[in-house]
Amino acid sequence: MRMLDSIENLGRSTTRGLDELGFGFSLLTESLYWLFVGWRQKQAVRLSAIVAQMMEIGILALPIATLLTATIGAMLAIQGIYSLRLFGAESYVYVGVALAVTREFAPLIIGILVAGRSGSALAARISAMVINQEIDALRAIGIYPARFLVAPALVATVIMVPLLTIWGNVVALSSAGMFISLTLDISFGAYVTDLLGILRISDIVHGLMKSAVFGLLIVMIAVVNGALVKGGAEGVGQATTRSVVHALSAIIFTDLFLVTMGAG
Repeated sequence: MRMLDSIENLGRSTTRGLDELGFGFSLLTESLYWLFVGWRQKQAVRLSAIVAQMMEIGILALPIATLLTATIGAMLAIQGIYSLRLFGAESYVYVGVALAVTREFAPLIIGILVAGRSGSALAARISAMVINQEIDALRAIGIYPARFLVAPALVATVIMVPLLTIWGNVVALSSAGMFISLTLDISFGAYVTDLLGILRISDIVHGLMKSAVFGLLIVMIAVVNGALVKGGAEGVGQATTRSVVHALSAIIFTDLFLVTMGAG
């Protein structure tokens, strides 16, 4: 009997997950439709809404993004020097730091930051609007929720997460360089020259492509969880928490998948 109950619960969870996936895909398709075709129907996505979202997601996140990436860069330098010193190769620590930051850590840290900061805020906003029947009110006055709420956040996040990643690359590599130059008695200019010699455009582009995918996942997961909220204030809290957990899981597993497939 317990086995049958477990199978039934698994089936319900799978069905619910597929429903959410389909709902998210339909929202994404509708948002892209309004982005590229909305102007023909005089329902274009407002530039002011996109800019406002970009300010919230990107500019206001600069202080915490700077702090986190600077810390990550210094930590990578510390651990790299400690590990390579066992082989007498600590002068080559810049190789591991450069590739690890640009290809993995900067996109990952920025994605986690945006998911916890902006993704949760978007999920809370949409779930509160659903509870207060504001989404139904938008439909009643002829405003499509996907155009008004989802499309601006989607564009802003897909743009700002890679831009934050570029900033994270600069900050992390700079903080690592300062620690390396002080510890190994190497000039910062020589460190920068070594970085330029080892880094390729493809390494940076790879990290930026990852961050764009992370941005897309963050928005769609936040919107789906917010739109499917149930209950009152407690439901808003549950939807917000669920959004963050799902976004972080999606980011980590997507990154793992890319690395496993040889793209990392």
